[in-house]
Amino acid sequence: MFATLCVGILSGFPVVFILTGSALVFGALGWAFGVFTPSLLGALPQRVFGTMTSEVLVAIPLFVFMGIMLERSKIAEDLLETMGRLFGRLRGGLAISVTVVGALLAASTGIVGATVVTMGLMALPAMLRNRYDAGFACGTICAAGTLGQIIPPSTVMVILGEIISAAYQQAQLAKGLFSIQTVSVGELFAGSLLPGLLLVALYILYQAVTAWLRPAIAPALVQPEGAVSRGEILGALVPPIVLVVAVLGSILGGVATPTEAASVGAVGATLLAARRLAGAVWPASLSLASVLGLVVLASLFDLRLGRSAPPLADQAAIAAAALCSAGLAVAIGHALAVTARAGVLAGVCRSTATITAMIFAMLIGATLFALVFRGLGGDDMVHAALSAIPGGAAGAIAAVMAVIFALGFFLDFVEICIIVIPIVGPIILQMDVDPIWFGVLVAVNLQTSFLTPPFGFSLFYLRGVAPESVRTLDIYRGVAPFVAIQLVALAITASFPELATALPRALF
Repeated sequence: MFATLCVGILSGFPVVFILTGSALVFGALGWAFGVFTPSLLGALPQRVFGTMTSEVLVAIPLFVFMGIMLERSKIAEDLLETMGRLFGRLRGGLAISVTVVGALLAASTGIVGATVVTMGLMALPAMLRNRYDAGFACGTICAAGTLGQIIPPSTVMVILGEIISAAYQQAQLAKGLFSIQTVSVGELFAGSLLPGLLLVALYILYQAVTAWLRPAIAPALVQPEGAVSRGEILGALVPPIVLVVAVLGSILGGVATPTEAASVGAVGATLLAARRLAGAVWPASLSLASVLGLVVLASLFDLRLGRSAPPLADQAAIAAAALCSAGLAVAIGHALAVTARAGVLAGVCRSTATITAMIFAMLIGATLFALVFRGLGGDDMVHAALSAIPGGAAGAIAAVMAVIFALGFFLDFVEICIIVIPIVGPIILQMDVDPIWFGVLVAVNLQTSFLTPPFGFSLFYLRGVAPESVRTLDIYRGVAPFVAIQLVALAITASFPELATALPRALF
């Protein structure tokens, strides 16, 4: 059944139809041979309803909206241009600036395809014009673009967090534990932060050492542009950093759930887009002042409505909070109007709906696939296979990581998440493996699915926008060292679990 699924995906047919089709075909075959009970499919409507009403998964369209809005409003272009002028005078400076911008975009957008295409259109011509080696330049752009997989907040982490949480609950029930502990998406965000920054540091270290040892590969700018001023640096860096701090900080600080923080990110991205498109600073300033005012008022006064006789101070605070809410509404309304007039809002909404529908359709198809797979005894077979591997939990995890790495050659990260993890996750987590550490290992490993030749999606994204002078072989040659770096980061995270578990334990 699993082999048929992989072959079907390679055919190029839409994955959701391959998932549901293979499940129905093998379910019918199992029923015909008396090894599958169709009544198991009675659980499907309840599972689908649970998926579609999950509050955590509501964060997916909001994070997607935030990422596409930032990409369409050209904020990434400002970042690239400013950082390129700042670091370009150094050997390898352009490559380092691309990695830094990739990390910032990863934390603020999380949309890998959009990041790779944007940097491919802007940074690659500049790097080639300044005599950068084509392979080194392509590898840098592809690797920096995929940082959105591991650096939170990330759409991948939202999906993975929900799946890991369900697998952890199944593992505890299988062990006879009924006082269930859960894993939140916020914990997974915290767990992936240090490994993500480690990966960025390893990328920059490789680029700096390569530029120092082989200056011809990554020279300084031939014709350096004018010096970048402190105001230009702050103007390009501060808005996305404030947005990242607002979204990620509210999650890690326990102030907001990932879904609530994602809504903050979506609104913040719209305000930044309006500032970039119309040059008006007042909507963002008004919204920030309004939010801060609401936070201060809520912490000092009782703002509950409907009370019979609230104190005079509370009445005044409620009136002030109403003014702050009105100011926030005015700022958001102006930002929506600006982005709509510029033709940005409609395209962002359309792309968000398309991506969200694709993700949720695959989640539903994977639910049906998992039901039939378990009904045919597939989970028992996988459990027996993993238990028979020498080395206990470490051996089983190594085998699962090897399988995920191999599947990354031809499957997308979403497909691996929703097909493989529900099957192997409960079995691995029954072996007393920390779920956050396991989830971070999977996330780091999944990042290779975008980089690994010959089917890495980032390679195709870059190939579509790279000039004809750049050969496909150059792209493959350039990403090979970065794939090796990711495997090193995976090995470090596996050897030192505290990298993934220390921050969640401290914060949660």
